[in-house]
Amino acid sequence: MRAWQWTGTGNPLALATVPVPDPGEGEVLLRVRAAGMCHSDVGELDEPSWAENIHRCPITLGHEIAGEVVALGPGVTGVSVGDRCGVHPLGATVPGYGRDGGYAAFHVAPAYDLVPLPDGLPYELGALGTDAGMTSHHGVAAVAGVTAGDRVGIIGLGGLGQIGARIAVLLGAEVHAADPSPDARRLGAELGATRVVADAGELAGAGLDAVIDFAGFSATAQAAVRAIRVGGTVVMIGMGAHTSELVTADVIHQKAVIRGSSGGTKADIEAVYRYLRAGDITPVVEHLTFEQVAEGIDRLREGRVTGRLVVSM
Repeated sequence: MRAWQWTGTGNPLALATVPVPDPGEGEVLLRVRAAGMCHSDVGELDEPSWAENIHRCPITLGHEIAGEVVALGPGVTGVSVGDRCGVHPLGATVPGYGRDGGYAAFHVAPAYDLVPLPDGLPYELGALGTDAGMTSHHGVAAVAGVTAGDRVGIIGLGGLGQIGARIAVLLGAEVHAADPSPDARRLGAELGATRVVADAGELAGAGLDAVIDFAGFSATAQAAVRAIRVGGTVVMIGMGAHTSELVTADVIHQKAVIRGSSGGTKADIEAVYRYLRAGDITPVVEHLTFEQVAEGIDRLREGRVTGRLVVSM
């Protein structure tokens, strides 16, 4: 089968021909039906610091995976051939980092990491729900602890931010969002945001209970601190820059609680699947073919994506 692989930092994504893998003890073989594309793929390819988390070379990228079980390894119970599943991307080993990922026709996953797709949920939504959905839900609902009546800021309305903003609305929050893209700002209004601005700096003084930064730059982190109420929470999720600087006095005077959030749990994925199945979350998705994976990486690198790119197999 063909697979898009990482071959070292600074190298372009490589299209290789590799054997179809066999599932081992406690594993299943999935026919990949959809694989979401994430900006962290760009980090793996371009940023030297990411290499320490990649356990072998070459390795097939793609960590947002949904597919159909086609074979069971020894000792697997509770899973049947034909089951439709998403794959928890932060389970026993991480696809695209600790084992081959989903930019290929087949993928081996630990049976324990499977999350059943609800009937009627398309594979494409099942794929993006595993990371974009999980990470957004965990950051908003678990780490920020958003509840009804909260006033919440969302910085960045891209693939994760659009889902995070909608989840905050569904939880009953008053949402104030920021994104420089006119298309993203229109989307924010459609998601139910009370206020959508072009520059996160415009949220300064808003006195928000929490701000979730899905962009991850010095300017957005600083804007988040200035937007919270005294004692409010800033949740950092986006990694637009490797480092960020904050004005110490602002952090101190705002008594800011700054928390990082990465990934989430199977329960987060299940919650997102329920929202997606009910139509409460309808993310903007652009479908790519397998041959367009490298093109998708370039578009992510250049910031030419609104919503989420998903490769349909």
